[in-house]
Amino acid sequence: MQPSSTGDVLSVSALNKQARLTIEDRFRGVWVTGELSNFARPASGHWYFTLKDANAQVRCAMFVNSNRRVQMQPSNGQQVLLRGRVSLYEGRGEFQIIVEHMAPAGEGALRQAFEALKRKLDAEGLFDLARKRPLPKIPGHIAIITSPTGAALQDVVAVWQRRFSAHRVTLIPSSVQGEEAEGQILSALNRAEVLQPDMVLLTRGGGSLEDLWTFNLESIARRVSTLSVPVVSAIGHEIDTAITDLVADARAPTPSAAAEMLVPDREDLLRHFGTTHKQLERSMMALLQNRRLETDKLALRLISPEQRCQQAWQRLDELGGRLGRQLGNQLERRTQRLQQARLNLWKQSPSRRLLRETDRKEAYVRRLKESIARRIAESQQRLGNAARILEGLSPLPTLARGYVLVRDAGGQLIDNVADMEPGMQVTAQFRDGRTRVTVQDIQEGVFLSDA
Repeated sequence: MQPSSTGDVLSVSALNKQARLTIEDRFRGVWVTGELSNFARPASGHWYFTLKDANAQVRCAMFVNSNRRVQMQPSNGQQVLLRGRVSLYEGRGEFQIIVEHMAPAGEGALRQAFEALKRKLDAEGLFDLARKRPLPKIPGHIAIITSPTGAALQDVVAVWQRRFSAHRVTLIPSSVQGEEAEGQILSALNRAEVLQPDMVLLTRGGGSLEDLWTFNLESIARRVSTLSVPVVSAIGHEIDTAITDLVADARAPTPSAAAEMLVPDREDLLRHFGTTHKQLERSMMALLQNRRLETDKLALRLISPEQRCQQAWQRLDELGGRLGRQLGNQLERRTQRLQQARLNLWKQSPSRRLLRETDRKEAYVRRLKESIARRIAESQQRLGNAARILEGLSPLPTLARGYVLVRDAGGQLIDNVADMEPGMQVTAQFRDGRTRVTVQDIQEGVFLSDA
C-alpha cells in the first residue's frame, strides 16, 4: 500500500512533534508517585531521573527553574510524589514527564485514594460538562459554607464589598478539616438545600493534602452533585484540586477568585447596564469563543519559548554527555595505540638486538669451549691409550731388567748365537746406551745363571 500523495508522508521530526502536541493536550497536568532511580544532575543544574514502580518506569526531567524550589534532597531509592505535564522529547522520541513539583511520598496513599475516587466518579459521569449548571449573572442570594474563623470568609467578603454588595449573603458555618468536618459539611449542604439560594459557595483556604482531605470524601462529592442549586467550589490555592472542585458546577482557584466569579463588578454594571450591554455581551462572547478556538488551534502548532528552551537544554545535556563519552573512548584508543607503538619500538630497539646478539655470541663461545675441551679430553684419552700400547711393545722395560739387544753390523737384531762367529763386530744395546764389541768365543746352550 502506497501513500496517496507526498503530503501524507511525515518526517521523523514532524511525527515526533505531532505526537508531543497530542500527548501534552491530553495530559496537561498529572500527579505521579514512585521510586527515584538513575538520578543525574549535570553542570547545567537540570535534573534527569527515572520514576519507577514494581511493573513500569518513565523518564523524567526537572529543569533548574523548577527544581530550585524543591525542599528536599533527591536521591536514588526515594519514594516521591511528582506533579508535572506529560510530554515527548522530540530528539529521541522518548516519552517523559516534565516535572514541576516534587515532594516526599508521605502523601502517596492519600493521592492513590484520590485518584481511585476520581476515576470512579468520572466513570459515572459526575464530572461531565453537560450536567454542570450555569451560574446566575447577578445573584440575589448566595449561601457560603466555610469556617466562620477562616481567612477564606474574610477574603470573599472583602471582594464582595469592593465589587458588588447588592445581594444577600447567608453564612452556613462548618468545620473544614478534622473528624467532625464531614458531618458538619453534609449538614450545611442540607441546610443550603432548604434555603434555596441562587448559588452555594463551598470554600476554604489552602493546606496540605491531609488538611483538604474532607473535600475529597465520596459522601460530600455525591451530595454536592445532587444539590438542587448551582455549587461553586474554591478549595485551597491554585495548585490544589479537590474532588468537590470537579463535581461542582464551577471551580475557582482561590476563595478570592470565587468571589469575583460569583458577582459582577459594580462599575461594570453602571457602564454597561441595559439592552446595549446584553447585545454587546452576546457579540463579545461569540467573538471570544471564536478567538479562543483559533488560539487553541494555534497553540497546538506552536511551542512556547519555555518549552523550546527546555527541549534545547535537554538536547544540550545529551550532546554534552555523548561528547564526553566519545572523547573518553578516543583517548582510550589513542593510549592503547601509543602503548602498542612503544612495545613495537622496544622490540626493534638496537640495544635489544645487541643484547640478543651478545647472548648468542656468548652461547657460541660457551659451546666452542665445551667442544674444544671435549676434543682435548678425547685426544688425551687416545694418547694415553696409545702410550700404554707403545709402552707394552717397547723393549726398554726389558732392557731395564738387565737384558741386552745385540745387532750385527747391518743393524739386524741377532737373537741366536748361531748367527755369530768369532771375530765378528756386533753392537750391544743396554738400558742406558750401546757399545761395540768383538765376538771372541761362542758357547751354545742355555745359561740361566753363572753357575
